[in-house]
Order: sequence, then structure tokens, then C-alpha cells
Amino acid sequence: MTDAPRTRARLLCAAAVLLAAAALALAAARGTGTVGAPSAQAATASTGSETGQQVFLRDCAWCHGTNGAGTSRAPSLTGAGEEAADFYLRTGRMPLSSPDADVRSGPPAYDDATISALVRFVGSLGNGPSLPILAAGDPVQGRKLFLENCAACHSASGTGTIVTKGEPAPELWHTGKRQVAEAVRVGPGPMPPFAEKQLDQQEVNDIVSYVHDLGAPQDKGGAGLDQYGPILEGLVALLVLLPCLLIVIRLLGKRAPAPEEDEQ
Repeated sequence: MTDAPRTRARLLCAAAVLLAAAALALAAARGTGTVGAPSAQAATASTGSETGQQVFLRDCAWCHGTNGAGTSRAPSLTGAGEEAADFYLRTGRMPLSSPDADVRSGPPAYDDATISALVRFVGSLGNGPSLPILAAGDPVQGRKLFLENCAACHSASGTGTIVTKGEPAPELWHTGKRQVAEAVRVGPGPMPPFAEKQLDQQEVNDIVSYVHDLGAPQDKGGAGLDQYGPILEGLVALLVLLPCLLIVIRLLGKRAPAPEEDEQ
């Protein structure tokens, strides 16, 4: 094999490696998500026949106390209300696999009936916020409010990012409407809670409507790159596609026949 074909083969291999690396990077980005690990006790949760108090005493009282007043390991739930309990249970943030585990979103550890029973029991521990009652919202106005209050952490397209101390601001595409409204009031993790005087209920409905629309396909006719936005798309084009294009151009140039010299 001469030097020229050997060089072309190496360039083609390099281009293939770059394309494979790009595909793996996008696949890893698509699969990135934080999945909480439900406790062994919660994994064998009730079939719906147990009362909320029974499940609470079995799975929650270890940290929150038998009457929900809190311990050195977890805060009091007196006055937390149905809203916070429903959010943390349905987003898989509770129960923790151990008292020292980080609070992360993931699949819920209980079925719907058990969660509803637990939510009712926690709500009975004090005069806390009840479950939100949602109404129709304006997604256009919701977009404006989302960009002003939420996009700094969740990004304008709701793909999420990493915020202070490595805490994740999660992707919102598949978050339920009620959980979006609950998160606005509860303020999980590094997210600040928004009181009624900051965002009234209609404004929350508008935000919920906008976030709900984010899950719809918005990349008809092309690859959406998981809707991560123009910064990532520009980096992919600059660091992956452009080098591959230059390699192809170089290969085509080497294969082109040399111009014949004019006869004297």
C-alpha cells in the first residue's frame, strides 16, 4: 500500500471515530437523568389495602418521627400539607434509600393509591397547603413568566442544567402538570419557592401550560439534538461536523486527477 492510500484510510478511520464519538455523546446526553433509588421497604410497598398512617409508620417515621414532628435526621411534616407530600412522593424524591442519601427525582416508589393515602395522612398532620387546583393557562404568557423566573436554571427549552453545588435542575418535558405547579410553591432542592404574591395562581397556570407544551416535538424536519438549544448545537457543528466536512473535502481533493500540463 502506497503512502497516499494509507493516509486516506487513516483519515477515513479518524472521521468514523469522530462520528461515533458524536453519536455516543448525544446518546449519553439523551440518557442523562437522575433516578432515585427507592428503599427496600418502599419497593415492597402496599397494594393499596394499607392506610396512609400504616405506610407512614413503616417507611417514613424512621426519620420524620411517629407523629411527623421531625427528628435529627429529617424535618417536621406538621403543616407541610398535601402539596409538598404529593410532590415529593410522585417525583420519587421520597422515600430515601437511607437517611444520608441525596434527594433526587426518579420513579415513584409507591402506586397511585398508596401515594394518595400517604398524602392525605400527611395533610392531616397540620393545616398545610392542599393539592393545587389547576385551570387553563395561556402558554404565551407562561413562556414570558418561565423565561423571567425559571429559564436561568431549567433553560428556555426545559432541558435542565447543573446549578450551584452540582445540584441538578431537572428536565421538565415529562413532568406532570400538577407536579410543575407544586414545585413552584414547594421549591425543591436549590429552587426557591414562589409565594402567591410573587406568582399568583393564574400565572402558575400559565407556566404549567407552557411547560406542558415543551414536551411536544419541536424539531420537525431535522434532528433536534434533544432540544438542548443553540449553544450545544453550535458546539456539535463546530467540533464534530465541521472537522468531518474538512476531512471529506481533503479526501476528495486528493482523489481528484492532477491537471495536465499544457504542451509546449
